[in-house]
Amino acid sequence: MNILIIGSGGREHALAWKIKQSPLVQEIYCAPGNGGMSEVAQCFDIKVADRDYLLKFAKDKKVDLTVIGPEVPLADGIVDDFVKNGLKVFGPSKAAAQLEGSKVFSKEFMHKHNIPTAPFQTFGDIMEAKGFLEKVTFPLVIKADGLAAGKGVIICANLEEGQQALDQIMGQKVFQEAGNKVVIEECLQGEEVSILAVSDGNDFIMLDSSQDHKRIFDDDLGPNTGGMGAYSPAPIITDVLRQHIEQSIIDPTIKGMKQEGMPFKGVLYAGLMITSQGPMVLEYNVRFGDPEVQAILPRMKNDIVDIMLASCDGRIKKIKPLWDQRACVCVVMSSGGYPGEYETGMEITGLEQIDEKEVNTIVFHAGTKKEENKIVTSGGRVLGVTSLAHGLDKAVERAYENVEKIKFDHCFFRRDIGAKALAKT
Repeated sequence: MNILIIGSGGREHALAWKIKQSPLVQEIYCAPGNGGMSEVAQCFDIKVADRDYLLKFAKDKKVDLTVIGPEVPLADGIVDDFVKNGLKVFGPSKAAAQLEGSKVFSKEFMHKHNIPTAPFQTFGDIMEAKGFLEKVTFPLVIKADGLAAGKGVIICANLEEGQQALDQIMGQKVFQEAGNKVVIEECLQGEEVSILAVSDGNDFIMLDSSQDHKRIFDDDLGPNTGGMGAYSPAPIITDVLRQHIEQSIIDPTIKGMKQEGMPFKGVLYAGLMITSQGPMVLEYNVRFGDPEVQAILPRMKNDIVDIMLASCDGRIKKIKPLWDQRACVCVVMSSGGYPGEYETGMEITGLEQIDEKEVNTIVFHAGTKKEENKIVTSGGRVLGVTSLAHGLDKAVERAYENVEKIKFDHCFFRRDIGAKALAKT
């Protein structure tokens, strides 16, 4: 089979790395890819938004399966384009991708189908939203309706912070059209966890749990990012809680989408808060989480291509996920200044010190590119240093040992990935 992976981040490198292991695969193409993906695939400089050219490329290269990494092309309808042209593609339709593409749609969907989530109100007028803030108690969460690269969620401790958030989102349009509407919801208390499932529109399988670290600084301080690290499995998810999540959240989501006439195929990511009242949905994503997938895929024993084909072909219930019992930890190394302004073009050294034969550690590239014989930074999140070990404590130790071998100017990373779980052991 010839496989096309669309995207250029750590998620896509992890997918290429895992897909490369499949005996079904002959060629892997990445568009546009990054500095690390060229080690496992052929990279072509095609923008993820260039749907027409991507479609032509897939036809010309006789691609048997296309895997969509990021959320923007999914929300724009790239899956519909490929399906109309008779091409097999892993991911949800434009209609189904609204679960991530519109916070208003997803909250109203959850309310309609009795899926547990925080109480909320939606607004399309900034003055009405500000008026609402004057009548409620804080803290509250204000979310831009549309896609904002993981940064459109602002936790507000008081009225002043709430008004500032509305000014930024709806007034200044810092997230452009994504801020035309907002969701204002209760700020849930508890521990966050990520649950991913793969669906064929009728049935689904659940992948093992993981936990992301969204804030830029240690102890979950500072602004939200796309994710600064992850580990899998998440000890907070017991077998009983996992079954409850499956029955109260994942199953009604898949059934509800089918009832709405937009069956969900691909990866459903439920970002949950485990509260004293039980698990509640913070948000949906409609693709693999980044960096969660970097911590999940190294533990997956199954052929991921077979899982993707089963999603496309309506036979997902025949798949039984199998997992390495070791823990996996991914530490994201970022450019200083991220998620705000940052410099690029910094040479990355020390990658050669990570033994390529060392199967327990993989460095997934995100914001990197090749310049002559050098790897340089090209984004905010640069690398995902990922390690497996028996026990979360050992996996954390191994990951940070390898992080210390890699250097680039203005490098920044959190030093507490996994600490929350370790504190409970």
